[in-house]
Amino acid sequence: MASSSTLVIGTRGSPLALAQAHETQDRLVAARGWTVEHLPLSIIKTTGDAIQDRPLSEAGGKGLFTKELDIALLEGSIDLAVHSAKDLPTTLPEGIVIAGFLPREDVRDAFISHRFKSLQDLPQGAVVGSASLRRQAQVRRLRPDLQVTLLRGNVQTRLAKLERGEVDATLLAMAGLRRLGLTDHVTTVLETDDFLPAVGQGAIAIAIRAEDEQVREVLQPILDAPTGHALAAERAFLTILDGSCRTPIAGHARLIGGELEFRGLVLRPDGSESLEAMRRGSLGDAAALGRDAGSELRARMPVDFLKA
Repeated sequence: MASSSTLVIGTRGSPLALAQAHETQDRLVAARGWTVEHLPLSIIKTTGDAIQDRPLSEAGGKGLFTKELDIALLEGSIDLAVHSAKDLPTTLPEGIVIAGFLPREDVRDAFISHRFKSLQDLPQGAVVGSASLRRQAQVRRLRPDLQVTLLRGNVQTRLAKLERGEVDATLLAMAGLRRLGLTDHVTTVLETDDFLPAVGQGAIAIAIRAEDEQVREVLQPILDAPTGHALAAERAFLTILDGSCRTPIAGHARLIGGELEFRGLVLRPDGSESLEAMRRGSLGDAAALGRDAGSELRARMPVDFLKA
């Protein structure tokens, strides 16, 4: 560990990232009987935080939110890194592993607008802002008559842009809004049957050095096995699809009657076509279920699927 008396928690500095780091800190305090002083936060600015003018997919992808934290882990200046699971790339740097996940929050997306009650109520030509390729494509699939535009920034920044009238509506993760105490902004919650979430949405992942068994042991009481099974399927699905393309991808696994049910979706960027796969099986086969669903969709995907 960083020192004999502390376990240093690495985090980005956004309000949501800090809320997730404090949740990790609080759970460790409760589980281990330590003080907050034993678990200091180290705030690290990442490349992704500085990019506000273009989609992250054009700038290098999800690793932009993790690179600097990875370096700090490998150099030993932090002992664990707290991430939104959906920000993690499918392949982690050598020497870094995911120790596990905290209990998952609400996985759904929220529709937010000051003038309209739902996505269906938006008038033709209304402007929906989002930085997510997945959300953009699903909006276009459901409402091809709307204008969809890039809306970057943290949760508070996006809400402020909506307040100023830069867009008519936006979509944000319910989990983030809950963690920030901002659910009063929610107009309508989008159910997963109609609007599938991102892989890992609502889950907090904790990354550590692969050989650091001491930190792994410390974390065990706060890690959630059901979330781990669900994320094993979702991340395996994403790994199969993400290796060859950057495309709108959604995936969600949940436990039903002791089994894992997985649903995965890929869409054309313009929302004009989508492909879906479902799997159900034992918890021990979680990763295999995700890989199988991903392989099916990759085989079904037309050559020009990403060009729309």
